[in-house]
Amino acid sequence: MTPTELDDALDAMQLAAAGNPDLMPGLITVESNHWVQVLSGVRPTCARLDDGLRHRDIQIHVGSTQETKLLTRAEAGERGAPYRDMAAKV
Repeated sequence: MTPTELDDALDAMQLAAAGNPDLMPGLITVESNHWVQVLSGVRPTCARLDDGLRHRDIQIHVGSTQETKLLTRAEAGERGAPYRDMAAKV
């Protein structure tokens, strides 16, 4: 997944959710090497440490045991909280 593919997947998930908060984008998980080599180009933000690393206001978890994928809020549970409205592409 490239940064462009991630943005496309976020937009598609938001559209498919049709306003259902459980189906909205909830968490982006990324395998460490994939983050370093590819996805760090999304230029994530981190306003506060307790808020976590975010792209378009969706929390990102990076780790060696993570699989690179996009989860809905229902799938992410508390791991993606606090949830916010997804920011527009920059």
